[in-house]
Amino acid sequence: MEAYAVIETGGKQYLVSKDDMVKIEKLDVKPGEKVDIKVLAISDGKKLKVGTPEVKDAKVTLEIAKTYKGEKVVSFKKKRRKGFTKKIGHRQHITLAKVIALG
Repeated sequence: MEAYAVIETGGKQYLVSKDDMVKIEKLDVKPGEKVDIKVLAISDGKKLKVGTPEVKDAKVTLEIAKTYKGEKVVSFKKKRRKGFTKKIGHRQHITLAKVIALG
């Protein structure tokens, strides 16, 4: 089995391996920069370390590829026989990052 880690960013958890491309919530970092992310669990392929809540002395390094807006999500509300309709759209900011190192 290969090495993997569970990271947390933006209130969500992601299972990542080396050289994975990950879509995460927007980080205020420019493309090309490197960022260290909080690690909740890490495995070298044989042994698993689980943190309480995070693993000390473990880090996952991400290289930011780009930041962009995701697809539009439309929320439509309607009440029958009342003439009430409401349409709301939302586009989430997304950061695309590549996992450089687990450790």
